[in-house]
Amino acid sequence: MSYTFLARFRVKPDHDAEFADLIDAMEANAKDEPKTLEYKFYRLDDSGGFAVFESFSDESGDQEHRDNPANAPIIERMIGCMEDGYEREFLLPVRKA
Repeated sequence: MSYTFLARFRVKPDHDAEFADLIDAMEANAKDEPKTLEYKFYRLDDSGGFAVFESFSDESGDQEHRDNPANAPIIERMIGCMEDGYEREFLLPVRKA
């Protein structure tokens, strides 16, 4: 079963452009990760709100994504742009396979 979630967060108003610039690098890196099934950022309706949809083949894929040396400096900068961190909302299949 895949390991899938939506992470929601708010970006500080004065960091919006910087955060948006970092998205391309993170999405590009995710494409090269063998256990990453889907990785896509979205802007939410409310001002400053963002979400990222992340799906990995298993939980270790999420850890490998976070441990990827190419991602570490980008993640650090992204977290610095956020107001209060992020909240993960896990998505489970409607029916078991």
